[in-house]
Amino acid sequence: MGALHAVQGILVVALANDFTLPVIGTFMTGPPGVADPEVTKLADIRLAWGVALFLFLSAAAHFIISAPGVYGWYERNLALKRNYARWIEYSLSSSVMVVLIAMLVGIADIAALLAIAGVNASMILFGLLQEKYESPDRQVSWTPYWFGVLAGAVPWVAIGIYLVAPGIEASPPGFVYAIFFSLFAFFNVFAIVMVLQYKKVGRWADYRYGESTYILLSLLAKSALAWQVFAGTLAA
Repeated sequence: MGALHAVQGILVVALANDFTLPVIGTFMTGPPGVADPEVTKLADIRLAWGVALFLFLSAAAHFIISAPGVYGWYERNLALKRNYARWIEYSLSSSVMVVLIAMLVGIADIAALLAIAGVNASMILFGLLQEKYESPDRQVSWTPYWFGVLAGAVPWVAIGIYLVAPGIEASPPGFVYAIFFSLFAFFNVFAIVMVLQYKKVGRWADYRYGESTYILLSLLAKSALAWQVFAGTLAA
């Protein structure tokens, strides 16, 4: 899995054009409500590097987990029906993913992008708390899970507002809609897998089967976003 992610990251960097998206800041030039704020471009982000980043983050996580000494820790945690490494990696890689999706629909303000990344990372870390303090082998409290669902909805609502663009006639390209709906579906399937694990439904009663499902979903979600973005904006 590490190799599959890494190879895709290398291909994106090697084959992509230099398409960029801006990051801006809106700053006060006087008393609030009196002086017009000034919009300043802070950076141009090369999209290929953003796509490669979440692929390389996932690759690095797989390589680290499979390393001597670390793999034993991973196995011990699986036996306890938890995987801290998964949530740590997802908190980074999926936050990069959702920020890139936000930028594709026109969200460019640095504060908004940081907030989206932060609330998405919080969603993932609530998953870590669910596994740390709860277990499928005893009566489960779903409080961390539902906090994560609430936090995770925020970025998608914000992205959806920009996609719909109420009040103006907007026409985002088709690939942007495809990215929104496909990645929204993938993100929700991760949450469904946790429910299946904790309720011990079918093969998901085996925690390791759920772990395999997470690994496959991670690869598919990252690959889907990478190559949809590539086809839409990065094809040289």
